[in-house]
Amino acid sequence: MYIFNPTVLNRIQLRPTSIEKEIFPVMAQEGQLYAMELQGFWMDIGQPKDFLTGMCMYLQSLRHKAPDRLHQGPGIVGNVLVDPSAQIGEKCAIGPNVTIGPGVVIEDGVRIKRCTILKDSRIRSHSWLESCIIGWSSDVGQWVRMENVAVLGEDVIVKDELYLNGANVLPHKSIADSVPEPKIIM
Repeated sequence: MYIFNPTVLNRIQLRPTSIEKEIFPVMAQEGQLYAMELQGFWMDIGQPKDFLTGMCMYLQSLRHKAPDRLHQGPGIVGNVLVDPSAQIGEKCAIGPNVTIGPGVVIEDGVRIKRCTILKDSRIRSHSWLESCIIGWSSDVGQWVRMENVAVLGEDVIVKDELYLNGANVLPHKSIADSVPEPKIIM
């Protein structure tokens, strides 16, 4: 992460420029480059797959530092973080490496692995999710299968019995057809 004084922009010419290779070495020679070591956990999560990797690493760090924050109970496998306001149905298998946000409803018989389910979303019965990010207030229908870093934006509806393979769905969409190959749905 970089924090710049706006005057740094004066050093960048109007052409493709590598800040790390062209600007930072000059600033270091001039004694104008500083670093601050952050305590705790940090990584670059610029891509959805990186976000999921970071989530897994964070949950593993909780396992060592604050295991009481991780959820336990029937159907919970490995590192799972569940907001107290979330509801999980019967005969679900959740985990490893899952975070479930506030107000989320997971209906009966759902399987979730390596996913983040954000606030106020609903995963309907017997759906299967692996390596997904489910956006705020989204609704995943019954018997849906999602995998391969599928990402739903805010307020996305996925109709029943669909397959989403690596789909990236922008906010406020309704998906009525399967997405067998990774693609962006605008």
